[in-house]
Parts: sequence; C-alpha cells; structure tokens
Amino acid sequence: MKAYVPPFTGPLADFPKDPDVPEGAEVICLQDRTGYRTEIHANVVYDRQNDVDLHLQILVPRGMPESSERFPLIVFIPGSAWMKQSVFGALPNMLRMCQKGYTVAVVEYRHTGLAAFPAQAEDAKTAIRFMRLHAEEYAVDPERAAVWGDSSGGHTALMAGLTAGGYPDNGRYKEVSSSVSCIVDWYGPTDIIEMNSYPSAMDHTAPESPEGRLIGFKNVRENPEIARKTSPLSYISAEKETPPLIIMHGNRDQLVCYQQSAALYRQMKALGKDVRMICLDGAYHGFGGFQSDEALDIVDRFIREKLPLK
Repeated sequence: MKAYVPPFTGPLADFPKDPDVPEGAEVICLQDRTGYRTEIHANVVYDRQNDVDLHLQILVPRGMPESSERFPLIVFIPGSAWMKQSVFGALPNMLRMCQKGYTVAVVEYRHTGLAAFPAQAEDAKTAIRFMRLHAEEYAVDPERAAVWGDSSGGHTALMAGLTAGGYPDNGRYKEVSSSVSCIVDWYGPTDIIEMNSYPSAMDHTAPESPEGRLIGFKNVRENPEIARKTSPLSYISAEKETPPLIIMHGNRDQLVCYQQSAALYRQMKALGKDVRMICLDGAYHGFGGFQSDEALDIVDRFIREKLPLK
C-alpha cells in the first residue's frame, strides 16, 4: 500500500500534473473548443397560469469549479404556431449558445388551447423577470439580457422585447424589469392580417388557423381591430425607445412569408431604429441554414455587440 496523500485544497490551477507517462502512451495538449461545459436545470417552474405550471429549461455555462463568473442571459422562445411547444427541440442550438458563454432559459408559454393573445407575451416577460430574480442561482448578469425566438416564438420575442414596461403585462414579479438589451427574431409573424396576402402552404385566416386561435378562435380578416393588437408593428414609434433588433428569414419560407420580416425591417428603418435583416437565400421555415454554425455565430456577434459593456 502506498503512502496516504491528503486531499488537495489549493487553487485548481496549482493542482499538480502527474509526470507518469506509461511506455507507448501519447501526451498531447488540447483546448476545449466549445469553451464551457453545460449544467442543465430541467423543468424549472417559473409561473402558474390557467391552473397549469409553466416551465423553463435552463442551461448554465460552467468553467473552472471555483469560478463565480456571471454570464449574459438569452431567453429563448420556441415556436409552435402558438400551440403546445416542443421545448426540447430547441436544445441543440441552445446548448451551442450556452457553450459560447450564455445562460439560456428556454420558455414554455401558455398555448392557444389554454389562452389567447396576449398570454404568450405576458409569459415571456414573466420568464425574463424570473431569471433576473434568480440571477445568482443561474450565474446570470441581470444587466445583460437578450430575448430570441423562432416562428411564433419570434413573434412572442418581438412582443416582449418591444413592449417592456407597458402592455401586455400581467405584473408578475413586477419588482424587477422585463427589459432586454436586444431582440433576435427568426422568421416570426409580424402582421397576421396580411399572412395570406402572399403565397403560403397553409391558411392563416380561419378561426381554427394558428392565427385565428391566437385571437380567440376568430376569423382574422373579419376582426382587424383584435388582430392589430397582436402585431409588433403596432408597438413601434419614433418617440419610443426600441431595443436593437436582428431579423433572419428565409426567402422561400412556406409557412411565415418572408414579407412579414421585410415589413418589420422597413418600418424600423423608416423610424431610424437599430435594425439588421439577413435573408437566407433559398431557406425554408426553420431549415436551410438556421442550424448552421454560421447562423449561430451571427447571432452571437450581434448580441455581444449590443449588450452593455461590463
């Protein structure tokens, strides 16, 4: 039996290397390409509405064990045509973002089988506030937050980001802010009245359509006043401060027509807002480049550029 070695109690960087190299073994030095390992907090309840628990999937970057580093926050809202989400489908991309150095919270919102608009935007704001309240637990820098969504999640991200401090809001956790430093919109609807004004693979007008369900199972074009309340375009003005926005949309999108993003971009530009739009040539609804490293790198660079300096 070899001599007892007491536990090491110093800094990890001072932990000794073992000099032993068995004959034939190789010694190489590598760096972790992804930067951070990921700690997953699954099914965290952030609110209860309509007698249903609402959950977050929270991904926390972890570096050296002794580190007390705080990370920027991404609140990500998966699309689902505003119906029940498959929140775990977003995890591959969000894991990659976490490895880049973001705490990521994937949001479950009330779907339209439970509640009509504006429930989804209210839930997104509640999730942002919940993450701020639990900043220490999840290694969040509460001053550096972005909201991001795809498809109906992109619509919800726009509504939450553009209306911080105003309607719609249920006031949950109102002691902290729901504001964000920037918004990332991937192919989100912006004007449901005009969804069938361009080619589409589905109907967007009937009461049973996703858009009809959003406004309470009503015909969209027969209820323009209700429908306009769901439009992010209705909440942008020259006088109102607007977070910087990046839009990414495929010009062959078969479900949410490309012109939905083009209209938002043109309005933001006309009002002198900080906006960038990227057209993915030939891309469809959610595929054709959106899972690429290049797309995630574009988002990463945009968010870091727009976050407040530490």
